[in-house]
Amino acid sequence: MASNSKSSLRSPLAHARGLGSAKHGTEHWWGQRLTALALVPLTIWFVFGVIRHLGADHAAFVAWMKSPFSALMMILVAAVTFHHAQSGLQVVIEDYLNVEWQKLAALIAVKFLSFALAAACVLAVVKIFIGA
Repeated sequence: MASNSKSSLRSPLAHARGLGSAKHGTEHWWGQRLTALALVPLTIWFVFGVIRHLGADHAAFVAWMKSPFSALMMILVAAVTFHHAQSGLQVVIEDYLNVEWQKLAALIAVKFLSFALAAACVLAVVKIFIGA
């Protein structure tokens, strides 16, 4: 067996030791669960709101969105949804991309895209709310 061989006789535990603490994973896990929990009532509100306006004209929908409560709830739906999606995609990227530069590029792209889409949703709601 060559000395520069990449195979190792070390056990998986011995290989894992020294790789650092995984404590940030617990925080990430809890954050994902909290956003999922927040999405339950937000999604129920959103679905019932959309169902209630099926067949309604544009003016009725705009009047609904001009309500401070509806505008705030819609902004929360957008913000929490995109944060939750970004968090979940981060886990997938970290688990399945092994090339470090590809992982970093994908994480940056997902963060920027999530932020941009959330900002666009918030801007649309604010624009309807203020009547611009």
